[in-house]
Amino acid sequence: MFTASPSLVVSDFYQSESRKIRAQFESTSDGRGAALERSQLVDRILARLYAEHLASEPAKDEDFCLVALGGYGRQELFPHSDIDLLFLARDGRTGDSRREAAAALSRQLWDLRLRVGATSRTIEECGELHRDNLEFTVSLLDCRYLLGDSNLFGRLREQVIPRLVAEEHQDLVRDFVEMTRRRQERYGHTIFHLEPNLKEAPGGLRDYQVCRWLSLIHHLKAHARWVKPEEDWPPVTRDECRMALEFLAAARAFLHYRQERDDNHLTYELQDEAASLGIGYRPGESIPAAEWMRIYFRHARSIDRRCGQLLEDLTPSRRSVYGLIRDWRSRFSNEDFRVEHGQVFPRRPSAAADNPRLLFGLFSLMAAHGVSFSREAEQWVKEGLNRLAAPAHRDRWSGLWNDFRSILVAPHSAPALRAMHRLGVLDTLFPEFRAIDSLVVRDFYHRYTVDEHSLMTIENLNALMEANGGETMRSREAGPGGAAKWVARFSEILSELEQPELLYLALLFHDVGKGTLPEDHVRGSLEAVESVFERLALGPEDRETVVFLIAAHLEMSATMQRRDIFDPETVRGLAEKVGTPERLKLLCLLTYADIKSVNPEALTPWKAEMLWQLYAATSNYFSRSLDQERFHAAGHLAVTDRVFQLLPGLTSPEALGAFLEGFPTRYLRTHSAEEIARHFEMARRLAENAVQVSLRFRDHSYELTVVTPDRPFLFASITGTLAAWGMNILKADAFANAAGTVLDTFRFSDLHRTLELNPSEAQRFEQSAADVLADRASLQTLLGGRVDGAKMPPAKVEIPTQIRFEEPPVRRPQGPSTDGPTDSSRSTLMELITQDRPGLLYQVSSTLAELELNIEVALIDTEGQKVIDVFYLTSHGAKLTVEQQEKIREALLKKL
Repeated sequence: MFTASPSLVVSDFYQSESRKIRAQFESTSDGRGAALERSQLVDRILARLYAEHLASEPAKDEDFCLVALGGYGRQELFPHSDIDLLFLARDGRTGDSRREAAAALSRQLWDLRLRVGATSRTIEECGELHRDNLEFTVSLLDCRYLLGDSNLFGRLREQVIPRLVAEEHQDLVRDFVEMTRRRQERYGHTIFHLEPNLKEAPGGLRDYQVCRWLSLIHHLKAHARWVKPEEDWPPVTRDECRMALEFLAAARAFLHYRQERDDNHLTYELQDEAASLGIGYRPGESIPAAEWMRIYFRHARSIDRRCGQLLEDLTPSRRSVYGLIRDWRSRFSNEDFRVEHGQVFPRRPSAAADNPRLLFGLFSLMAAHGVSFSREAEQWVKEGLNRLAAPAHRDRWSGLWNDFRSILVAPHSAPALRAMHRLGVLDTLFPEFRAIDSLVVRDFYHRYTVDEHSLMTIENLNALMEANGGETMRSREAGPGGAAKWVARFSEILSELEQPELLYLALLFHDVGKGTLPEDHVRGSLEAVESVFERLALGPEDRETVVFLIAAHLEMSATMQRRDIFDPETVRGLAEKVGTPERLKLLCLLTYADIKSVNPEALTPWKAEMLWQLYAATSNYFSRSLDQERFHAAGHLAVTDRVFQLLPGLTSPEALGAFLEGFPTRYLRTHSAEEIARHFEMARRLAENAVQVSLRFRDHSYELTVVTPDRPFLFASITGTLAAWGMNILKADAFANAAGTVLDTFRFSDLHRTLELNPSEAQRFEQSAADVLADRASLQTLLGGRVDGAKMPPAKVEIPTQIRFEEPPVRRPQGPSTDGPTDSSRSTLMELITQDRPGLLYQVSSTLAELELNIEVALIDTEGQKVIDVFYLTSHGAKLTVEQQEKIREALLKKL
């Protein structure tokens, strides 16, 4: 009963009791206890409101009742969780007579600032499976009687729901499993997110409930009785999942209280605070955030594994394509293992797996044919591993390279390696890998733990192998912004490798140094891999190749980001570092897999193209077929012909050739014939207006193109205009032809959606840029008060400003050349790495202009909140002196 005094209003009572619950949680870190107490508090509130609105007359209490659903039904009502209610009536007439009263009760709950999900149903409607609202049927599995006609609720729980499950069991489970897998797919089917969602991500609280629901559905179908689902789980699994539930419940309650809303996103900042308070671990005992997250991942792994087993076990058997494949895989049985319905079983379960080669045979079967492990196989592995891990048996792991190699190069090596990691085999064989188990390394770009990132690189090679085999590409390759069009090219390179196993081995260990030497993880990885070589008895030449790949695993990525990949000297420098065409193939694929495994959006089509172009150019270098640096019409007739076909009839080939003459080949490679034709048309209009501006929306961002004669402060004026309008520059390119016509292209995002929400502003934006460049408007006036660093979101990781100068390699003549000196031979390269902020590129470019420097090439790239800008600079046509470099460094540091 409601026990507040008559003078204490319901709102004051709820707030007062809520504060007590929070105080209790903050002293105990008991999330499940807090959720239970809040559920009981809401029960008392509802008792009062139900009495006021629905039970003022005894007769009204018949054939109608109030039922708690979902988390509230389980009495797991977290601080800001929704309160799901069912107003249950015997029939429609009874429900209609209570409709207004039920609505009034719901409104009063909303007045208390409680989030309520209320639905009214007849008992007959509750017995129907609504596929367009499967969540309601699932929520009935957690129904709990609150108030009203208890006999009516008894019919719902003891008759209606069991009958519904019995009649619709197959469709219910199939739809439920599909819904769960779609949700997990949104998170990449991995638990190892650096900032996970505690509720929805794989291994989270939702998956724990999925385990309960699937077990409960099974019991209702088989025995028509309600049970506590966890009691049917294997004891070890039950204990692991119970501890995981307690940890996640504590963490979720903590998040709700800190965020003051139903926000289950565990950000870096909240990880720090939870770890400092020992949430879910030891209340009041501070531990490092990385260690606290390791505890989280290990708990999530327990839930994820249990959920996966039940999804596999309880999926209704049917003659679907999936079922046929499972049956077809049964033919892969051998003398040691049998395969049934897609799962592998040891033929002699009583025999210990005390032979590493026999153990590897199990994982080889999984890697070759994509079968999954039965629980019997997992237990068999664990029993054998306990003995093999003993010091007396350590030497039995040595010299297993041939066995391990067969796993690495198989089509399904990634799931096999994940299973080896989860069961402890990988860590036993390679203690070096243990250093990155569930390791969180925070930065602005990576989304997964270090071990998951490493395994995903191999998964991405599996996908290339699958594509090369002609099978259907997985959906993740064809998603928006994906690099599917480049997969065929990279898969072809994979098929050409002489020793693909060395690439897989390098990927597995390329980041282990992050767990031992984070300040120089490449060196740490190289030190760790020496022990791996000894254990596998790898030959000297193979060791040298793997060492090269690990040492150079960032080389092509850095070259794409920080160098002009169409500069012959950039290509020459990379070729000299790589040494051989075979190593180039290995390094290209390592770079592809590494970037693609950073986060789902990391390998954009643009980056995939740049990687391919860099690979192709370097491969051509090895064949002595480098491209010309500058465009000359006489040597590029095919290019001019393609563009010429797109131009109006009055255009002459000579005019087009004069426009293209002297542009760097980078311009031709990064723009289509249609784009070049459009740029030529803009250049022809320069006689009418000396500044030509074009704005387009493409690929989720805007592109501004400017064609105009070269002049001082040109680049800075454009960046300043973009900054004044609140635009965030993502990428930029600047080109000039032999006639001194400049073509600058800027890709930018509209942070405040100015152009999206106000389409008419696009024309004003173009005019504003043209006026500034033509000196018809003051840039300083336009900039006044517009560049505001406070508008940027707070940085998750602080990025110190770094400025580095380097003279690009001088071109070495290969013989007679008519091209003249390259840009790189007369320029100095400046690399700037710093925190992104509004107006950054304007601040940098204006500083360079004030110092009377010319930007020959600008390569602008933004990764999260990190900016990597590279400028090829000259001073009056010459390289920079050391004194000039120091002056630039001093000026930029002062400005930034």
